[in-house]
Amino acid sequence: MSTLTAGEMAPDFTLPASNGEQITLSQYRGRKVVLFFYPQDLTPSCSNEACDFRDYTAEFRQLGVEVLGISPDDLKRHGKFVEKYTLPYPLLSDEGHRIAELFGVWGPKKLYGREYMGLIRSTFLIDEEGRIAKEWRNIKVKGHVQNVLDAVKAKKS
Repeated sequence: MSTLTAGEMAPDFTLPASNGEQITLSQYRGRKVVLFFYPQDLTPSCSNEACDFRDYTAEFRQLGVEVLGISPDDLKRHGKFVEKYTLPYPLLSDEGHRIAELFGVWGPKKLYGREYMGLIRSTFLIDEEGRIAKEWRNIKVKGHVQNVLDAVKAKKS
């Protein structure tokens, strides 16, 4: 499993998005991007995280930052998630978890004593040149989006 760190170039990729487009990370060059990886649409923690990003999207955009969510869910499920919670940013479908593996966020997890491979909730702040400015791995949802926003503001000054 690869592990990207701050200062490295974020791997470029193209994935299908909930808005019907194919989104390529490099199309955002010249702007910052918050890329958040989450395990599954329509589950409690993932819904809380997605709604927290929704609630701060306008503030991120005022700071010149685009928000993108990525999970292994298919586009149909993403569509339901976007509709249910009125999410104003695209959700990207990484069904084969190829991009999650590139970013080092696909790995062993435990639930009720059972070990399995899955997506490890993580967020990356990518700068205008496409470099990883900051990373948060294996995060807890509560307060996370505020931490990301604070990091964006700190990099602004």
